[in-house]
Amino acid sequence: MGKQSSSLVYQIFQHRFPATFKGFFYFLPISSALTTLLLIFIYISTTANVTKTQSQTTLYVQTLPSLVNIDQTSNLPIVPFEDNEDDNDNLFADPSRTARLSRASQWLLGNLFGLIDGNDTNNKEAYHDGDIFLQDYKQMNKSLKIYVYPHSKDDPFANVLLPPDTDSKGNYASELMFKKALMESHFVTKDPNEAHLFYMPFSISSMRSDPRIDVHGIPDFVQNYISNITLKYPYWNRTGGADHFYVACHSIGKIAFEKAFVAKLNVIQLVCSSTYFPSSYLPHKDASMPQVWPRGGDPPNLLTSQRKRLAFFAGAVNSPVRIALLKVWANDTEIFAHFGRLNTPYSEQFLGSKFCIHVKGFEVNTARMADALFYGCVPIILANHYDLPFTDILNWKSFSVVVHHIDIPVLKKILQGISNEEFAMLQSNALRVRKHFQWHTPPIDFDAFHMSMYELWKRRSVVRVRLTPSMEFM
Repeated sequence: MGKQSSSLVYQIFQHRFPATFKGFFYFLPISSALTTLLLIFIYISTTANVTKTQSQTTLYVQTLPSLVNIDQTSNLPIVPFEDNEDDNDNLFADPSRTARLSRASQWLLGNLFGLIDGNDTNNKEAYHDGDIFLQDYKQMNKSLKIYVYPHSKDDPFANVLLPPDTDSKGNYASELMFKKALMESHFVTKDPNEAHLFYMPFSISSMRSDPRIDVHGIPDFVQNYISNITLKYPYWNRTGGADHFYVACHSIGKIAFEKAFVAKLNVIQLVCSSTYFPSSYLPHKDASMPQVWPRGGDPPNLLTSQRKRLAFFAGAVNSPVRIALLKVWANDTEIFAHFGRLNTPYSEQFLGSKFCIHVKGFEVNTARMADALFYGCVPIILANHYDLPFTDILNWKSFSVVVHHIDIPVLKKILQGISNEEFAMLQSNALRVRKHFQWHTPPIDFDAFHMSMYELWKRRSVVRVRLTPSMEFM
């Protein structure tokens, strides 16, 4: 066999090719090598400054008092924080150095290969595919069935397991409003055989505030809950919990399954703190839900609002990202970065600003994003690794500006580079999608509840295992 192969190669080499053909094969490898070297050089040139900046990263906490005067009238002090994200793309040590990284140089390779499509008409559409979404949404609204594990009012933890009697308020209201809306909806079924999904109705925020459980007792409570439903019902054992889900809006929910490892891998999480960074969140399995501060009544009349300020943010100093924003923009006349409580209503600032900044705090999620949309202010997303709510349905590029932490020093340049026509498009789409970021009692089509249900619908199993009569009464 070896002799035959050698003979074949010899005969090929002895073949007489035309001179032009030989020349082509002579220059082809040289051209490929030169092209590869050129691309490597471009890549090194465009990333060298970023690497240098990252290697000299330092947090601003140590020098904050000497950098800026925080409003002494504020009742909200600097909050100690602990940033768990081991980001090599962390914050810059010297803003002037990072400011030299122009947008053109950062995205040179993307433009070279046509990966950046800033003027692409697709970015003008609020939905990735509105027709498919509407068709599938109608099917979901007609077909989706959820089995809720039953609990009585006499249960010692009824406050954790049952929906609230009154409307929920505050930062983590989405979790309780979802439970209340679901229990009163047509999605609930008492027949487990027709259920697409099974809901474990424990509330993370209620457990957190219950002194019998507290934060440190949440993993034990969840572990015991799963053990109980596994022994009492056969539904979990069919799939290992892959058709089960729970809802959490407080970030402490990420520790809920620390003592239930298999369940952590299988159970669907519908959460507000949806970040790619920790291993506890898997975007293809889990889903993001917006954190919404409930507001009564209809959205304000935006025709009367005059947006004279370029951008606005107000909040606690509880993360390196917010400290970086403060260091650069605290004293700016066009970007209002205020740390602490405002003396004037927040609504005035939302209605008076073109862009409203959503900045990562303890976690990637805050209610400011939904607030911005409610008041017709285009959101700026400053939260790396954030799996944005409904991102598989909504085209976030069409109604928001997503900015990397390292671009904080050039934030004003980015916003000033957005033309009036582009801003009008962003705001128009923001007003179009804001209905998805509102809760209603009772729920209405396409609101936050129905959109969250649609996310669950997309994660249902296509194949369902029916229970036999003997299994149902085990």
